[in-house]
Amino acid sequence: MSTQLVSTSNSLPILMGSSNLDAYIQASRRIPILTPEEEYAYATDLQATGNLASAQKLVLPHLRFVIKIANNYAGYGLAISDLIQEGSIGLMKAVKRFDPEVGVRLVSFAVHWIKAEIHEFILKNWRIVKIATTKAQRKLFFKLRSQKTRLGWFKAEEITHVAETLGVTRENVMEMENRLNNQDIGFNMSSDEDDDSAYIAPENMLMSSTLSPEITLESKDSKQQDSLHLRKALNELDDRSKEIVSRRWLDDDSKATLHELANEFGVSAERIRQIEKNAFKTIKAKFVA
Repeated sequence: MSTQLVSTSNSLPILMGSSNLDAYIQASRRIPILTPEEEYAYATDLQATGNLASAQKLVLPHLRFVIKIANNYAGYGLAISDLIQEGSIGLMKAVKRFDPEVGVRLVSFAVHWIKAEIHEFILKNWRIVKIATTKAQRKLFFKLRSQKTRLGWFKAEEITHVAETLGVTRENVMEMENRLNNQDIGFNMSSDEDDDSAYIAPENMLMSSTLSPEITLESKDSKQQDSLHLRKALNELDDRSKEIVSRRWLDDDSKATLHELANEFGVSAERIRQIEKNAFKTIKAKFVA
């Protein structure tokens, strides 16, 4: 946040320098407010020539209004300096779009833009999970608390009153009330939490994608047993049957086809299929036993 005052050639102060918020606020208050004639002259020049010096002369005197508006949103738990910064962006957007011929003062025109930027910043940063995405939700987010007449949850008649006042449905009101009363929960348990509260952390509710040690050991042992049974079964086959099964199903590089083996052994492809079938019966018997 800028604080130090430096004068330009025409003695208009420019805020720049340190991060002291109080100094920034005090410095902004020392910038003279423009007269209607000065505002019109600078705005006309900016519109006609795009002169950035004129834009600067319009922005700086209105920073005090940005600060005032930003302070109205201090209750959302975000840094006031961030709110002022976002409001200042809205002010600059307003200055860029301001038409002096319309006949309204810049401060009246800029209020919408300042609030819009602050609203957008709050919606993005108030919670880890975005709390308001639809138009109705955005309206409710900023208006709901001001409509409450008591602490705690709404009564049925209060829900109806708020819905009618804001032009939304009762379901919209109840959904936003629920969102506002819930809090973000850290995915991981912090280091200062004890084992009794560990169950609160969502990470402790997720199923692990890795197998437990006993299941891993059981799977490894099962594979070893299957491999042993397969070797024993293959050893009991005749050489031709063993080679056919190995080349058809156990070779990793290239598995032979029935016709390729038929040509090598000088028999029909159907005969190779029968030998293969009989070999599988012998192997299966070993696994069942």
